[in-house]
Amino acid sequence: MGSIFKFKEFEINQQGCAMKINTDGVLLGALVNSQHPSRILDIGTGTGVIAMMLAQRFPFSQVDAVEIDEDAYATAIQNFQNSAFSNRLRGYSGSFEDLKKVDNYDLLVSNPPFYTNSLHNPDLRKKLARHTDFHFFDKLLLFAKENLSDRGELNLILPIELADYVIREGLKQDFHLVKKIEIKSFVNTDVIRNIITLSKVQNEVEIVEFVIYESKGVHSQEYKELLKPFFLAF
Repeated sequence: MGSIFKFKEFEINQQGCAMKINTDGVLLGALVNSQHPSRILDIGTGTGVIAMMLAQRFPFSQVDAVEIDEDAYATAIQNFQNSAFSNRLRGYSGSFEDLKKVDNYDLLVSNPPFYTNSLHNPDLRKKLARHTDFHFFDKLLLFAKENLSDRGELNLILPIELADYVIREGLKQDFHLVKKIEIKSFVNTDVIRNIITLSKVQNEVEIVEFVIYESKGVHSQEYKELLKPFFLAF
């Protein structure tokens, strides 16, 4: 994949980013559902693609994005400035924990690092982008508790076991699972990712399934419809 990825309403320069645009990120950006969020925060924005997808989807929202990798942050800022949504996108360099509280967010999203307790990648920047431990998610849940509005929601895309951990730990912070999207490669294969929505408000849990491919190399109709507002190919 080249350094420039063109979408219908914006383009992403990926140069300088350890982690490039990936399926997890675009699925999260397209599948997150929220009722007219006023303020959104993308944690670990990388190239800025999720933040920009959300800026496109929610035209009246202010979208903040934070990135700990300095080179990726610089690239994301450039992408923001070159977009039609530049007046509603704001980037911060550093950890989400260092953000100064201004107002509560209605929506927190993250496609976080999840190679938990695995072998470290020898590439240090990729290690930073894709390796973490459970403590990261404990801190993330605490941040969400302190910075989400009363009806705000935290949305994460994670492997199944890690999603289960975050759901369990979320309960300790008075968060409730309100939606789970089970991502599969094919209809008859195992779930590979969960997109989980946690809220301070308890509701009946909605569980839905999403299939990426109809057959090898052929995207499903639901995938095409989902990404049609973004991808030139659809």
